[in-house]
Amino acid sequence: MSRIIAGTAKGRRIETPKGDNTRPTTDRTREALFSALVNWFDTADMEAAEHLTGFSVLDLFAGSGAIGLEAANRGAHPVVLVEADRQIAALIQANAKHLDVRAEVRAAKAQTFVDEATGSFDLVFIDPPYDVTTEDVERLLVALADGMVAERGLVVVERSKRDRAPEWPARFTDTWEKKYGETVLYYGSVD
Repeated sequence: MSRIIAGTAKGRRIETPKGDNTRPTTDRTREALFSALVNWFDTADMEAAEHLTGFSVLDLFAGSGAIGLEAANRGAHPVVLVEADRQIAALIQANAKHLDVRAEVRAAKAQTFVDEATGSFDLVFIDPPYDVTTEDVERLLVALADGMVAERGLVVVERSKRDRAPEWPARFTDTWEKKYGETVLYYGSVD
């Protein structure tokens, strides 16, 4: 079980998929991520339920949906959660309904969705399973750099500290990373 950290559904739990196919982002890492996001989007002085109002979010490899649902709970819209496993996608939809947040859940492979989607997002979160290679993540970053990230948008990649850091396409003008135990969050911004 995972919980919503802030906003209108603060403290409410969401169901997580059974088994080892997903690894939900820990509450501690999510707290750090959303703290960084409110600073990046300059919304720290707003109520938590409004931290991401006016910003669009794409959550690739959504798993339980904790990141995308947290963003929706903080006012982000539209929020699109992409998960390849149809049963897990249905679980995300049930979690969204339980939290009473607006979120679009797509049962699709991340690369397929990115290759076929139109429009851009202010925030893209990528948290692939361990068996997805850094090269696969880099292919996603290249596809995202081709117009899917809004101006002053941000892409965040979550990986194990055992994996090498992804190489960012030239469109990402500022990159940095933060470590949280076994997890590293890699940030890339588009100006």
